[in-house]
Amino acid sequence: MALGLDVVFPADARLFDEGAEADRFWLLRGGRVALDICVPGRQPEALVETLGPGQLLGWSWICPPYRWHLGARAVTSVEATEFPAADVLALCAADPELGYALMRRFTEVVVERLQATRIRLLDLYAPHGSGSP
Repeated sequence: MALGLDVVFPADARLFDEGAEADRFWLLRGGRVALDICVPGRQPEALVETLGPGQLLGWSWICPPYRWHLGARAVTSVEATEFPAADVLALCAADPELGYALMRRFTEVVVERLQATRIRLLDLYAPHGSGSP
C-alpha cells in the first residue's frame, strides 16, 4: 500500500483506452467504473462490466505487451488508490511470496473479467442471448 497514490476521477472521465499502454492499476474505494470494448462499426463502445468499491481495476500491466485489453470510463465520480505497475513488479521480483499472492489474486480477476465479457458478448450477439439462468 506504500506505493499507492490516492486519486479521484470525475464522472465520465476516460481512465484508459483499449490498446493503450498499461502501466498502472487501481483499487477502487468509491464510485463506479464501466469496462468497455470497441466493436467495429458500433459506437459507443460495448459495455462489458461495471466495477465498484473494493474491486481491482486493471490487469493488463502484468504481461507483455502491457496494453489494455478493455477500456474504462468513470460512470460516477471515482475514488481509488493507484499503483505504478513497474514498482509493483519490482516488489514481486524481490519478494516471491508477495509476487505469488498478488499474481494469484490478479489471475482470479482476469478469470472473472473474461467470464463477464463472454456472457456480455453472448447477450449482445447470440440469437437468443446467453441462455444463462
